[in-house]
Amino acid sequence: MDVARASLRADWLARIEAHPGLLCGFRPFFVLTAGSAVLFMALWLAALAGGLPGLQRLPGGALAWHAHELVFGFGMASIAGFLLTAVPEFTGCAAVSRRTLLSLALLWICARLAFVLAPAWPAAIGIWPAALCNLGLATALLAHLVPPLWRDPARRHRSFAWALAALAGLQAGFFVTLARGGHALAWLYVAVGLLMVLIIVATSRISLRVVNGRIEEGRPGATPPPDVGYLARPPRRHLAAATILLCSAAEFVLGANPVTGWLALAAAAAMLNLLNDWHVGRPLFTRWALMLYAGYWMMAAGYAWMGVAWLGAPVSASAGRHLLMAGAMGLSIFTVMCIAGRLHAGQWLDRRRWLPLAAATLVAAALLRALSGLPLAGAYGSAILFASGLLWIAAFAAYLWHAWPVLTGPRTDGGAGCDEPRGERAGPACG
Repeated sequence: MDVARASLRADWLARIEAHPGLLCGFRPFFVLTAGSAVLFMALWLAALAGGLPGLQRLPGGALAWHAHELVFGFGMASIAGFLLTAVPEFTGCAAVSRRTLLSLALLWICARLAFVLAPAWPAAIGIWPAALCNLGLATALLAHLVPPLWRDPARRHRSFAWALAALAGLQAGFFVTLARGGHALAWLYVAVGLLMVLIIVATSRISLRVVNGRIEEGRPGATPPPDVGYLARPPRRHLAAATILLCSAAEFVLGANPVTGWLALAAAAAMLNLLNDWHVGRPLFTRWALMLYAGYWMMAAGYAWMGVAWLGAPVSASAGRHLLMAGAMGLSIFTVMCIAGRLHAGQWLDRRRWLPLAAATLVAAALLRALSGLPLAGAYGSAILFASGLLWIAAFAAYLWHAWPVLTGPRTDGGAGCDEPRGERAGPACG
């Protein structure tokens, strides 16, 4: 009987591991990214409307849960999907096994459940299962990604390892402070800044192909890309990253202080300076380039908004932070998922109209969230905030609807794993 049960379990596990959804690192985690964007925002809106009182009983209250899950639920899922796909491509190492990928995805799910179940544990246990699951996921990702990054002779991509390790440290600080009843959100604010730096680092790799028109080289019928000459110049990128990190450190130490405000304005100016790399004329005006470009604009606007708020303007710094999260992070993650989530599944890029409409919806959601914090919003502030949340849900729900067959289905181009499309054998581009 025991042998038969063991055989059934092995067969069941083998069938799961054989599912196309585990063919490449981005597949399960991009599904989790989009799914969490929809689910977590819906729960947050329900909590704001007075429902789901259980969220208020979570350690730190509903706000701490909302902020943490936006950064380390939604954000970490996208980071995991991107790095588990990009690092093998950058370094030439083998991709993680299907069983490892399944384990990582299940650990992400357990981390989400452990947070919301914290009130059900005895007081001595509380938030610690969530801390262990979340930090366990970060540790597991580091264990799989750091060795190939360190062995890479070029050493060009080690910043990803440092950023992931720093995020794990900030998350540890969040949970320790939360358990002690302190101001745990301060750790998340620093994590937001680190995510902005990670976005700059990641999109600088992607933008070289996007702006120069090489994103679909090999697509049947595609014309050769023009000689654009776009370069993601390190000095401008490093300046932007440095000012963002300085601003985050100042906010952690000084809080809402004029020094923090001036550093935020410096970060905004550095982001605007970084945008000068993109001003290459007509090639900028493609959907892919404009989506990444708009993400940088949202980042600049967010830091400018927070800067003037900390210098005494009658606006909310929280609204500026939402321009970073709902705008810069949301749009950048959406764009990367739309690009990598198709090319590494053996499909050419999606050219249907829903995609730029969804991207514009995310921008509108971020702008409405900022508008809801202005005094002129008055009595309509709550309605505007809810409209913002619904637009965010709509954008990621549209992505999940259209991308589901690609993320969970088999390759149709004859390729394997995370390979990009294979010429004429690749699935046709959506027209």
